[in-house]
Amino acid sequence: MDSNCHHHSFGSHKACIQLVPIFNHLEDEEMDDIMHTIQSISFEKGNVIYRAAEKSDTLYIVNKGRVRIYRLAESGKEQLVRILEPGDFTGEMALFSPENTKHESYAEAMVNTKICMIKRSDLQEYLLKYPSISLKILNVLSQRLEQSEKQTTRFATEKVETRIALFLAECLDPEKDTLEFTLPMTKKDLASYLGTTPETISRKLSELEEEKLIKQKPQKKIQILDLDRLLMV
Repeated sequence: MDSNCHHHSFGSHKACIQLVPIFNHLEDEEMDDIMHTIQSISFEKGNVIYRAAEKSDTLYIVNKGRVRIYRLAESGKEQLVRILEPGDFTGEMALFSPENTKHESYAEAMVNTKICMIKRSDLQEYLLKYPSISLKILNVLSQRLEQSEKQTTRFATEKVETRIALFLAECLDPEKDTLEFTLPMTKKDLASYLGTTPETISRKLSELEEEKLIKQKPQKKIQILDLDRLLMV
């Protein structure tokens, strides 16, 4: 873990627990119980939170900011796995794996970020004490597995245009009555996530714009003009 990070006081821990879906269903006294074992640390943009091959014995919860999880291929090429927003967590393998488990990926702060950390031994104790936490974690992990399988299938069967079109469609918030959203990552990260190059992403977005399927706006905003046709790309 990088040294240029800052430790926080007890005060921000409860906010962290209340934010996280795996804990926020607990009673106040149960949250207070967990709060005593949480450590809160800030990372500046670009700081590495953990690296592949380092010991994995901690659950990391994003309180504020954004974190990118990526792997490095033998060639040194990055493969973006996912981006974590406030309330998301990583390091869950430490909970269910042997003591000497190592990280297989890297976690890096994309912006100034505050992380709440809870050690494996403490969390395992809480999983026994409050079984509902286990169910919440399993729910999140099953969603991730489904997303991962979907991603693998797309890499194998769909052309780049289709991958981009489906990604854009999935960025829409079903609870909001709008076809406009902000891209959740840079074109470089999007290229890594979709298994292509930033140049191809730029070119394909321009082609979708020329076909009047989308409109690119300033500050990474995108408006979908024809969702039905976009989904047929």
